[in-house]
Amino acid sequence: MIWQTLGSALIGIALSYAGLRWAPERLPSRLLVLGTGLVAALSGGLLTHGMMGPGHGPAALAGSLALGVALLSLLIRPAARTRSATI
Repeated sequence: MIWQTLGSALIGIALSYAGLRWAPERLPSRLLVLGTGLVAALSGGLLTHGMMGPGHGPAALAGSLALGVALLSLLIRPAARTRSATI
């Protein structure tokens, strides 16, 4: 289980870093994004491991990826809209 935990942590950090590189202007502070990605991936791995049981390492990593993406997507703000000058 220690490898699943380390894998989930790496997935969370990688997801956070990818999100910060992809859309830095649409995300809140860097520390919040990194923390959310890490905690979400660890929670997803733990939740999946609890549901599937031992011996399903790839499934636990897939669960950490899914929950990490889902929670990081909640942090994304809408794109800024420009107002037109026409009346």
